[in-house]
Amino acid sequence: MEQQALVIALVGVLGIGAQWVAWRTGWPAIVLMLAAGFLAGPVLHVFDPERVFGEMLAPMISIGVALILFEGGLSLNFRELRHAGEAVWRLFVFGVPLGWLLGSVALHMAGLVWPVAILFAGILVVTGPTVVMPMLRQANVQPRPAAILKWEAIVNDPAGAMCAVIAYEYFRLSANGALLFEVVPPMIVAAVIAAALGYFAALAIAWSFPRGLVPEYLKVPVLLTAVIAVFVAANLIEHEAGLISVTVMGVALANMNVSSLRSIHPFKQNVAVLLVSGIFILLSSSLQFEELRYLEWRFALFLLALLFIVRPATVLISLLGSSLPWKERLFVAWIAPRGIVLVAIAGLFALRLTELGYADGNILIGLSFAVVVTTVIAHGFTIDLAARLLGIKGASRPGLLIVGATPWTIALAREMKEIETPVTIADSSWERLAPVRQAGLPFYHGEILHEATEHHLDLSPFHVLVAATENEAYNTLVCNEFAYLFGRDAVYQVGEEGEEDDPRRLPESLRGRALFKSGMGVEDLMERQRAGWVFRKTRLSERFGFDDAKEKLPDAGQMLLLVRPDGTLRFFTHASQPAPRAKDTVVSYSPPPERSAEAAAAKKSPKKAKPGAAPGALPAK
Repeated sequence: MEQQALVIALVGVLGIGAQWVAWRTGWPAIVLMLAAGFLAGPVLHVFDPERVFGEMLAPMISIGVALILFEGGLSLNFRELRHAGEAVWRLFVFGVPLGWLLGSVALHMAGLVWPVAILFAGILVVTGPTVVMPMLRQANVQPRPAAILKWEAIVNDPAGAMCAVIAYEYFRLSANGALLFEVVPPMIVAAVIAAALGYFAALAIAWSFPRGLVPEYLKVPVLLTAVIAVFVAANLIEHEAGLISVTVMGVALANMNVSSLRSIHPFKQNVAVLLVSGIFILLSSSLQFEELRYLEWRFALFLLALLFIVRPATVLISLLGSSLPWKERLFVAWIAPRGIVLVAIAGLFALRLTELGYADGNILIGLSFAVVVTTVIAHGFTIDLAARLLGIKGASRPGLLIVGATPWTIALAREMKEIETPVTIADSSWERLAPVRQAGLPFYHGEILHEATEHHLDLSPFHVLVAATENEAYNTLVCNEFAYLFGRDAVYQVGEEGEEDDPRRLPESLRGRALFKSGMGVEDLMERQRAGWVFRKTRLSERFGFDDAKEKLPDAGQMLLLVRPDGTLRFFTHASQPAPRAKDTVVSYSPPPERSAEAAAAKKSPKKAKPGAAPGALPAK
């Protein structure tokens, strides 16, 4: 018991540690996780998951994969198919059988016997959503090719599992004289039943949650339990049919507009990160050197064929005659990293093929890891270059999303546009957006908190959000809602009026970071804007540093943010101050030039100055 608990702790430390290193370095997380698990397992022999967990290891990994696919299905909305639907449909209907055929030929030419080659090629039609989506976010790809790759990754995962099941059942039953048409129809029926099971489970949840039949604190446990129950029930119908059920269940729930599910999105994402980290560590640490000794130079040629022949040919032939531009076809044809599902299913069928007497079945475990590492490295380190060369990258610099069309936000947006920062102002009022349109600034007309926003407004270019409407409670709500997407340290709002102990103040735990070091409130900004305050930008250098910029700033003026040379935005807040460097651009907010000059003159001649505050300078709260 203590040893199992220790291994679980080590798996968590290694998995999340690898994820953190990937975040700091920009390297593909899956490669770091595989390396960490490989070092902990076969290299250093820190632990052996198969010895520690025994027969429980396989069902643990299977349930983890099921939950990951369900979470991925929840991110698929049919609205995305308005522009990507044709390509997704073609890649599923034509791409799966074509990729299966070409992969089988390539594997057989690499030396595998036909049964093993056909089965493994069926698994290879999958592309891992756990690695595709992080890559897409890292490379900031345009919405349509990103949607195509995301849908393909999640839809094809259960398809690849069913291809492997069909191949396995055929080779198992063919020894008794069974024919292909005697094996395939029952499999198709089982897949339809599994899909129906997942759909009706989603329907039951969508009906019960909004009606209060499940209390709020039980919704997440009920949902996770339902996913596991559906997965196990479908697997009782047919091996690996559970993957179809949970994928359909996730996609169905995502498109039933269940408002209750929105509140659990951060939780399900956290669960997915933990599961991905844990499963990769467990799988890679279970690898044995004996399983790698089967790999020969012919398999290296197969990996090259998979990258440069099988995948490109599958995609380009499947998309012939489609309306998709060629540059997007080429991009999709190149990007196809494999992940958890490939390794998990390959490990399962390697054992089954060995039991049927196929010695080549032992190769599948090592080969599956080789495919994962090769494709993740090849595609992970080239996706940004490929997107740039093909001209399908989104905004190249981090963008700023401003919620609320006011004179102050319009002035800020103008300033950000001048320094080439992508900026968009969102507001639900067409009337308030009129001056935004007149200024030629990008805008979004709609309620930013509506679930449809992420389908009508591409949020991927934006790294920072500023909520600056005239309603402070609404600003807080916006920041709290988008904190899980942008990060708590990247959602800002104007400061709140009143003292810290004022019972009318909203809790800090709900609010975004307060703009300006003094935490100016909404009324402060409105008054200053009416008084003619302006934004100023200053480029720092080795000779003219941040201290010099502060000296040039009028007494009442305040620093708002700085922009790094790569476009990264860092705001000055009441709680933190970024470290300015040479070549940074500092944006400040200060009184108009003439009033600043009057204030400076009054400061030099105090006898002539009027008593009280300097002209044009309003006290910061």
